[in-house]
Parts: sequence; structure tokens; C-alpha cells
Amino acid sequence: MAGIDDIMRRHQELIDQHGWAVTGVFPTEDDPGAPFAYTIGLTAHGFPELIIAGLDPATSQLLLNDLARRVFDRAQRFTTGQRISDLLAGYDAIIVEGPATEALYPGVAFANYGKERVTLQQVVWPDRHGHFPWEPEYTIDPQVQPLLGRP
Repeated sequence: MAGIDDIMRRHQELIDQHGWAVTGVFPTEDDPGAPFAYTIGLTAHGFPELIIAGLDPATSQLLLNDLARRVFDRAQRFTTGQRISDLLAGYDAIIVEGPATEALYPGVAFANYGKERVTLQQVVWPDRHGHFPWEPEYTIDPQVQPLLGRP
């Protein structure tokens, strides 16, 4: 199993090559919770790190890489409450901001840049009916997609 130094080194290689890296956090028996993924590297360029929860690792990485590319290559900035209509086929995603929580804690980003320097924007996805977790019609267990905040 790779140690933290190996993980940090690998992330730095990806950041040097692409401008960011994506790391996934997965539940274990000792630490249950929703899986989530987040970027590392955008902070160094003055942008918030992006985080998404409750999706499988491959999908999370694909979505975060798409958005990070927009941020890094085009200096696109997202705002709280912004709908992104061209990320999920047939659905909008919404950006929310907030501080890290126990459920969504980007430890490697904090280790790289310091907790006080890292800001976070979460990509929130809807249920199959297009409802978001803060809406009463939302049909998915809220623990599947913990939130940093609301729009």
C-alpha cells in the first residue's frame, strides 16, 4: 500500500503535468460515509478546489476533470447557485460553496496548501426527477450526497 509521501508525490506529478489532480475518498468499515472526490492544484492558481460526493470514482473523476479543465484552461469561475447545464447528460448540476465538513474533508488539498488557504466549491447533482438535496421532492437519501452548503 502506498504511503502518504508516495500519494503526495504522485499528486504533485499530476499537478505539475496538468495543473491539478483528482483524489477519491472511499468509505471503509472504520470510517463509513459517502464516497467523494476533489481536486488538488487549483488553489495554487487562485481558484477554489472542486468537490463532488456520492458518485462512483470514475464518474467523479470525469466530471471534476471536465470542470477543472474549464477553470485551468479558460480561467472560468463558478459561483454559488450557478447551474451547469453541459456537465450531466439531461440534467443540470449546481455549484455550492462552504467549508469542509467531517463528511467532506479534502485532506490532501489541506496538506498541500493549508486549511486556511483552500476554498471549496461542490458540484451538486440532482435525483432522476431533477430535484436537488435541499428541495422537499428530492428522492435520494441525503447521506448519499452530503453538502458543504446550499445555493
